[in-house]
Amino acid sequence: MDVLGTLIYATMLGVLALALLQAVNKSRQKQTTCLIALLVLLIIHVCGELVVYSGAYQHVPWLVGAQFPVRVLLGPALYFYACATMSPNPEFSKRNYLLALSGPVLVIAVMLPFVTGLNSAEKLALANPATRHPEHYKLALFTCFAATQIFVFYTAVYFFSALKLHSRHRQQLMERFSEIESRSVNWFGVILLLWGLVWLCYAISYISVFFGWRWFGQGVVLPIFEACVLLAFAYLALNQAILAPSDKAEPRAQQPRTSTVSLDRMQRIAAKLKRAMKDEQLFMEEDLSLHKLASVIGVSENHISETLSQLLQTNFFQFVNSYRIEEAEKLLKSTDSQVSTIQFDVGFNSKSTFNTAFKKATGLTPTQYRKRESTVTN
Repeated sequence: MDVLGTLIYATMLGVLALALLQAVNKSRQKQTTCLIALLVLLIIHVCGELVVYSGAYQHVPWLVGAQFPVRVLLGPALYFYACATMSPNPEFSKRNYLLALSGPVLVIAVMLPFVTGLNSAEKLALANPATRHPEHYKLALFTCFAATQIFVFYTAVYFFSALKLHSRHRQQLMERFSEIESRSVNWFGVILLLWGLVWLCYAISYISVFFGWRWFGQGVVLPIFEACVLLAFAYLALNQAILAPSDKAEPRAQQPRTSTVSLDRMQRIAAKLKRAMKDEQLFMEEDLSLHKLASVIGVSENHISETLSQLLQTNFFQFVNSYRIEEAEKLLKSTDSQVSTIQFDVGFNSKSTFNTAFKKATGLTPTQYRKRESTVTN
């Protein structure tokens, strides 16, 4: 029995159980349903690890590896959760479910010879190099290796799909809103990459055990890392607000190479946009949207988007924030107002967004910019 490993996975099981209870008590939306399904799969995965670390496999050897088919569903489940969180119409077809289920079916197929060909005593004998049968060990090695390869393939496919979905979601927001912090689900991309790293390490760990290799992460570092990622995911997912359909719409189709708006027309629209920013200072509004700007200047959203992308080579988010940064530079040089005050005055309601945008435009943080300008003046 591995006491530390057992303690870590028992803690993870408790965290997941509490998260599942909270998710069940939330309003029943597609996003919540997908989260519940994902948490259930994670519980099964953790229980499988707990059987091994606690030594329970000696009493129920038939349970060893039973979580393998379920684990292949973790990638698809995370992708379905991403779709439910960020897509406007998260409807899944039979084809979606069949593709997701094909992974577990393949794992079960490669596991059948091991499951049906060995009895409990022969499976237990594999745990000890002195008692394992060479042929049985080869069969176990093949089963573990094949199941792990299937897991890696399916997880990679669905992870890249989820990352692509998240990237499209951010792109769409930048085409329509000047403030995207509350809508962008930024945490998802980071957690997704961490989950991918955790599960890749587990795949390497499972294969290395059968080859007799040991590495520093096995048994201690890896379970702790997984526990941290799991805790962060559970907390962030449970606190993720349900986005309105308008905040989850798919991005507009890529602008055609041949503009549908004449150059003269785009130049007139660009002039209107600049007047609205400079004269009316619409950029000061925290939650300025493409829809509102279109209403103010009397131009359709599609024509504004095409003008921004085709003529001005930018998007709505960058266009509005360029005026905010320009105004912030003036205030940092001419006033003693706090940086946080200036941030809100020019239209930013997020410190991180303001600092990121300002540094991208000037190469300096707002504080560094003020110090530099003060030095130059003196």
